[in-house]
Amino acid sequence: MKSILVILLFVTALFSNNDFLEPDKAFKVEVNKNEKNIEFKVTLDETIYLYDEFLKVTIIDNQSKKIDITKNLKLPTPTNYHDFIVHFGSFNIDVPLDLIESKIGKNSFKVKLEYQGCSKLGLCYSPMSKTYESKNISTKKEKPLEQAKTTAAKIQPANETDTITETLKSGSLFLVLITFFGFGLLLALTPCIFPMIPILSSIIVQHSTKNGGKMSASKGFMLSLIYVLSMSIAYTVAGVLAGLFGANIQAMLQNTYVIVGFSAVFVALAFSMFGYYEIALPSSWQTALNKTSNENEKSNHGIMGIAIMGFLSALIVGPCVAPPLAGALVYIGQTGDAVLGGLALFVMSLGMGMPLLAIGIGAGKYMPKPGGWMMIVSQVFGVVMLAIAIWMLDRIVPFAVTLGLVTLLLMGSAFYLIKNGNKFGKIVALILIASSMLFMKTSIDDANSAKLPFKYVKTVQELEMITAHSKKPIMIDFWATWCVSCVEFDKITFKDKAVRDELSKYTLLKVDVTKNTEADKELMKKFNLFGPPAMIFYRNGKEEKHKRMIGFKNPKDFLEIISK
Repeated sequence: MKSILVILLFVTALFSNNDFLEPDKAFKVEVNKNEKNIEFKVTLDETIYLYDEFLKVTIIDNQSKKIDITKNLKLPTPTNYHDFIVHFGSFNIDVPLDLIESKIGKNSFKVKLEYQGCSKLGLCYSPMSKTYESKNISTKKEKPLEQAKTTAAKIQPANETDTITETLKSGSLFLVLITFFGFGLLLALTPCIFPMIPILSSIIVQHSTKNGGKMSASKGFMLSLIYVLSMSIAYTVAGVLAGLFGANIQAMLQNTYVIVGFSAVFVALAFSMFGYYEIALPSSWQTALNKTSNENEKSNHGIMGIAIMGFLSALIVGPCVAPPLAGALVYIGQTGDAVLGGLALFVMSLGMGMPLLAIGIGAGKYMPKPGGWMMIVSQVFGVVMLAIAIWMLDRIVPFAVTLGLVTLLLMGSAFYLIKNGNKFGKIVALILIASSMLFMKTSIDDANSAKLPFKYVKTVQELEMITAHSKKPIMIDFWATWCVSCVEFDKITFKDKAVRDELSKYTLLKVDVTKNTEADKELMKKFNLFGPPAMIFYRNGKEEKHKRMIGFKNPKDFLEIISK
């Protein structure tokens, strides 16, 4: 544990100078007036650039009529940066007074400069504007009537992620840790943690079988504690790295080779639980280990396997991105404080692991006496392991393949029970056959049901073009095939009639980040996201940040947020 903290402290020191600039420091704007022109002087920090398409000058007459005069002006020559047309450095924009007079006469007026830009370090700022009254413009620097807001949170109610980020920035260490432990307990109730339950249960059953059915509450607790601590360490390290480097660590682990490899591990575990073989270290390795261990320490040989399984489970089948996780990652990314952010993630992971600890204690306390039931339970968990393998493969194979594998698993289990089971087993077999038929029908009906008319967006440039010109409000759904909460949105929230009626008023965009390509990373960087699911809302070309959703929301909560 000490070595991990040392690494975190080193990385924190290394990245501590990468704080993002406040908007007024990133974009400096001065306005002056001479006999012929009103002159805007724009000075950008060396890490900042402005999008040419969002640079706009508008005049407003005394009747609040707005006239866009951008096309009538001589703007600075932009440059190409990563396929975007942008401005760097410093430049002036002259607005001729005779042009203004030709549009609105000699009346008093206001002139408004609008712009939007990003940092090369990976942060995109909200659209900004500054408005000046003509009578107040002089050769001296003037303060604008409407200052660009430092963040969207200051002009709109904060969303969950921003609120949690501020908690980390302003709260005491004790308050932060208690808060994140509570977040973990809540996340333990989400489906993202469910796949870990059969994994841990199978570990306990295997250890119980090897010990003749003996499993005390303390032994069950220790096994589950090792699993949970390993899970927490893995999730913390991955989260800290994601916060510091802006990478979606879980997405990186969702490539085809990793998924197939880990699915194969679960298949191997399943056949081991069926009794075909026993997974163990080679005898030569065991002999070498025994030479350095006494008889009392032999039980520790299995601890490393449990720790590895907990570590890998967190990375491969671990929790989805949720507001507490996103808040901690944003905090780490903005401040470089990997120690506090890492501690918050570690405590949150412990909270998520509480149900797993309860399973360990319960299995030890209520484990019945040794008997034939142990083989039956082991075989049941073998089927569960195969189900998890199919669930993981579902992320990379066509729906028809998943449907066929699930049907084969249910039918195979049913035929085994018909051939080898007692009367109760045959009843279970009939239930499995009926369930497979129902599953097939439900899956086919669901696949053929009407879906929301999402349009897929693949690049930042394409997204910005749509958000700038859409006459309807916009919802952007960041989605991935391996994201459990994304599937929840599709199966639950987006099936609700009230939600569908409300979303019919929106232009619906979907960003599929399944493959985690460079374009996917750019799109997530634009909104400072660390993974799906995330819902982003736009209206009149500007993000409604108070409506931003991270993690799953049921229909009621979704409608409550979207109606703000």
